[in-house]
Amino acid sequence: MNILQALDEKIFYFINVTLANPVTDKFFPFITVEDHWYVFYAIMWLYLMIAGGRRGRVAALLVLLLVLISDQASSNLIKNFVQRIRPCNTLPNVHLLVGCTNSFSFPSSHAVNNFAGAYFFTYFYPKVKYGLYVGASLMALSRVFCGVHYPFDIFGGMIIGLIIGWIVIEIWKAVNKKLKIL
Repeated sequence: MNILQALDEKIFYFINVTLANPVTDKFFPFITVEDHWYVFYAIMWLYLMIAGGRRGRVAALLVLLLVLISDQASSNLIKNFVQRIRPCNTLPNVHLLVGCTNSFSFPSSHAVNNFAGAYFFTYFYPKVKYGLYVGASLMALSRVFCGVHYPFDIFGGMIIGLIIGWIVIEIWKAVNKKLKIL
């Protein structure tokens, strides 16, 4: 386990310190702060409900369930079970770009939620899958650039998010097969 921790720290410092520059120091804190995304998410949700047709309304309603599951699983279950301390609370010389909380680090809830969402929306809107995964990847990577997560936190968050997205879609497919909603 010490080898994995050492590797995680080396990759962390490479991204967080070595790759840091004035562009990443402005860009990644902006995209990592959830408040910057609420208006966009609200507009997209309303668009799906109003102009998205039946498929859009189903996706808009199901994504509420998805986010509830992914966020609670990462923030309240897994983090409290693993109890990994954030790098900004344990490592010296972290290039910290946002506030460092005392909450646990693994997995990155940003990564879990965004990759769950990317998987989920790729099912309903496959033409935008590359944009969804690029967005999820940038959001996840921002957490390392900002100094609040290790790379393995975001990698684990990605895997967990993809699994949760897959589970929700599989449940939806089973329900839809029986009820023929779409």
